[in-house]
Amino acid sequence: MAYKVIKDFKDLQDENHIYRAGDKYPRKGRGKKERLEELAGSDNLRGEPLIVEEEGDS
Repeated sequence: MAYKVIKDFKDLQDENHIYRAGDKYPRKGRGKKERLEELAGSDNLRGEPLIVEEEGDS
């Protein structure tokens, strides 16, 4: 599954990397399920979804 950033944020668990809207998440490797769920929901420090699953990814 691929994810896309929908709001700019600094990832405190990725060496403070700054993700911009439209970027792919994560920038390298595969994201951990728990972290993806945290960023895709509102259970993060910002309290709002920051990434979404990309449609049509095969």
